[in-house]
Amino acid sequence: MCIRHAALAAAAGSALLAAAALPADALADPNPNPWGAASNDFASYEGSVSASDLLAKVNDCQQISNGGYRTDESAPANIPVCAKNGAVFWQADMDIDCDGQPTDRCNAATDPWFQDATTFQQSDGAQLNAETLPYIVVPESGIWDYGSSRITGGTVAAVIYEGRVQYAVVGDTGPTGIIGEASYATAEALGINPDPMGGGAESGVTYILFENSLVSPIESHDGAVTLGEALARDFLQNN
Repeated sequence: MCIRHAALAAAAGSALLAAAALPADALADPNPNPWGAASNDFASYEGSVSASDLLAKVNDCQQISNGGYRTDESAPANIPVCAKNGAVFWQADMDIDCDGQPTDRCNAATDPWFQDATTFQQSDGAQLNAETLPYIVVPESGIWDYGSSRITGGTVAAVIYEGRVQYAVVGDTGPTGIIGEASYATAEALGINPDPMGGGAESGVTYILFENSLVSPIESHDGAVTLGEALARDFLQNN
């Protein structure tokens, strides 16, 4: 379970990858993100459903949460969880979750908040791998009960930032009153600095979770992409 409560560093915005707005074939940047793992190339998974089409469907909010969440402990509690046909969504920041299996880039030395467990596990019982698996974090609280929205471990989500769509799964839970967190791999794929100590995005991230969906096994990113694309198209058609 993620227990990170710290706010993003003020300089995080300036640390965002310049590649965030570039096409996939321009990602071989002469000044690459030093935190990026070269093997994590998710550009081909951005898919055919555009960020602008999805965002057009979530520009108003039918609030289902009992109040709002904070993006960090000092921020106002003004982030509602909203609902549309077939999905719930919110718009927040992105903190970096490095919890789960210790890896070269996610461990107690690189992340002072590191936990060697995630709320949900792989099909073989191992903890999730934040460095390689795009996953998001949902809060545990009475403000919004994610289970009541038919959200669980393995639920597929579309995460949108700076014109990119990245499919991920629900993989961990976090603080009761704070929202806006995703794995190292999710951030990296979206062109966000994935450094758990100083990376992330201060705002502008949209999380769309498709109700009653399940990626099995949870660690299959290809499965998340295939299911996510189909559900995203249904979401556009039904809203």
